[in-house]
Amino acid sequence: MKLQLSVLAAFLAGSASAVRPLIAKGGNFVNSAGDRFVIVGLAYQPGGASGYDPASGKDPLSDPDICLRDAAVMQRLGINTIRVYNVNPEVNHDMCMSIFNSVGIYVALDVNSPLAGDSIHRHEPESSYHEGYIKRIYSVVDAFRGYPNLLSFFAGNEVVNDALSASLVPPYIRAIHRDLKKYIAKHAPRTIPVGYSAADDPTRRPMWAYLSCGDDADSRTDFYGLNSYQWCGDSTWESSGYQGLVDTFKNTSVPLFFSEFGCNKIRPRPFGEIAALYGERMISSWSGGLVYEYSQEKSDYGIVQIDSNGDARLLKDFDNLQSQYNNINLNLIKTKSAATTTARHPKCEDTFILQGHSEKFNTSTTLPPNPATNLLEKGSGNTNVGKLVPVTQTKTPHKVFTSTGVQIDGIEIKMLKDDESNTPSGENTSSSTASSGSGGGSGDEKDATGGLRVSAVLVVGVAVVVGFWGLA
Repeated sequence: MKLQLSVLAAFLAGSASAVRPLIAKGGNFVNSAGDRFVIVGLAYQPGGASGYDPASGKDPLSDPDICLRDAAVMQRLGINTIRVYNVNPEVNHDMCMSIFNSVGIYVALDVNSPLAGDSIHRHEPESSYHEGYIKRIYSVVDAFRGYPNLLSFFAGNEVVNDALSASLVPPYIRAIHRDLKKYIAKHAPRTIPVGYSAADDPTRRPMWAYLSCGDDADSRTDFYGLNSYQWCGDSTWESSGYQGLVDTFKNTSVPLFFSEFGCNKIRPRPFGEIAALYGERMISSWSGGLVYEYSQEKSDYGIVQIDSNGDARLLKDFDNLQSQYNNINLNLIKTKSAATTTARHPKCEDTFILQGHSEKFNTSTTLPPNPATNLLEKGSGNTNVGKLVPVTQTKTPHKVFTSTGVQIDGIEIKMLKDDESNTPSGENTSSSTASSGSGGGSGDEKDATGGLRVSAVLVVGVAVVVGFWGLA
């Protein structure tokens, strides 16, 4: 039996699954019933990139009290996905992942870290692609492969971002896709999408074309994320460049989404791009995006201020983002499917990949061999294999304050039913009535016009989940 019995037992007996696993199929993320999933999410890295310290024994998903606080806030906001950049594969993430699962929130995870040896050097890829690096990324897979709310792995983030890196790195990014996907196929209980997060620069189109082309499904990307900050302040569709993005990536054969967005040149941010991203002109070809970012850091992109004592204070950006999310037409998301789920991948020809771009872009599909095939076969050696556990505490021990300074009474998560995932609830958390109720959840809810809001994602029962996870 492919699925480890311990993982299966924990999954069935430990805690209800509020979400069902997702796969990438054609231009969409879909669940086992074929329902489309669109990302409404946030980048999540409390402490910032510089705050990652493996020696501390902590990471953003290791402290249940912090995760409970933030899950309660995020559930009110209405998101369904978080992106986590830096994790320690040796620490336990069971409770945090189970908390986010219980409120219907998926996790998209970077396998790399900013520490030496944990990522590919964009100007010296050969020297950084070694057994130690492979052990790192395989260990991350092992630590998280047991969670049904793990949406995906990012094989890289903006590794190609200039002429030199474009001439050297692309084959290594495809090789990492191959290495991860083969390891997942051999050691994980289910298929887990693997993709790339790209810089919004002249390399964005050739990188998308290069990663999504060809018949080699192992090295081909499952999705393509773009870190884009084109829409600033009161930009419009015409002034933002969004039409150019739609034109650039039309007829995509893989899901597209913003792996980061949210220009902060104007504060507080009005987030007018939400209406565009989830509206008629983009929703048929884009699968949503992740706002940068949840916690306020030195870069000044946060929507929540975290105090030194662990209390949280919502910022005006939070209110504006929540208001924009509440106006999303969830029925439109559900019905406007992207490219056909049987989309064909173009051939990896220079005429398709480059299309007038610099010839310095490396289009070779002859990939470097895996430097640690022994680990591919026997495993990373990481015995810290995650699993869902019961979530028994719902109230956060930390205080949460609205943007007007009012403490929210009884801040807690709302445990969702087996067939629910999180969606915007229509509430205004910072309003005077915000202290009652916990918000979030899906199912049939009334929108502002009195009509029914239809959930973008349905959730499956245990029997279907077991079938989807590929039990023999």
